[in-house]
Amino acid sequence: MRRLALLLASVAALAACSEDVSYQPAPQILPANIQKLGLQQVINKTQQFGLEDKLGLAIRDQFLADGRYPIVPVDDCNGIVQVTLTRYLLTPIQYDATLNPTTFKLRIAVDLQVIDKATNTALWDEKNIEGVLVFPTSTLAGGLTEEQAREQIYPVLATKIVKRVIDGFGAIGHTTERRISSDAPSTEPTTQPTTPFAPVVPLGR
Repeated sequence: MRRLALLLASVAALAACSEDVSYQPAPQILPANIQKLGLQQVINKTQQFGLEDKLGLAIRDQFLADGRYPIVPVDDCNGIVQVTLTRYLLTPIQYDATLNPTTFKLRIAVDLQVIDKATNTALWDEKNIEGVLVFPTSTLAGGLTEEQAREQIYPVLATKIVKRVIDGFGAIGHTTERRISSDAPSTEPTTQPTTPFAPVVPLGR
């Protein structure tokens, strides 16, 4: 009986230890040499023009509101934040009796990379960070236009980006892939610019 009691006690101790050392992803904290961040111009790989400018402003504003890392010109920073717009999908998900869309889902995805400027190497990257919004068409009460829907997604994406850069979500060298088909095209723009856009001055300059 004594031997059985010792065995049970050992099993209980191991179970308790297993709870204490349960797997937790390693936090991806910025290294000590990264004291100031620079924001590269957002790269836009979608067919929707102008997204990069408004998303870039939202990201800058969110970093400034957070306040834990100074945002400086890229030439003066230690760490570079690079965001790439990779996917823009606008999908009708509900229809009326005449098959006109009444509700849409807008999904915008970005890739995020943080670069150590001193070594010119990527500290980590995370792919397919998404902002998603389901909204009724603007012809219905409380509905939104496509542009208004975008305006609601920009701060959502900006908040996620700042959290991943500063609070350390994910692990070093880990890449998160969402299940979006690589050959799924981005939604084509419904309109085209009538005149070329003026050159964009990089953030922080």
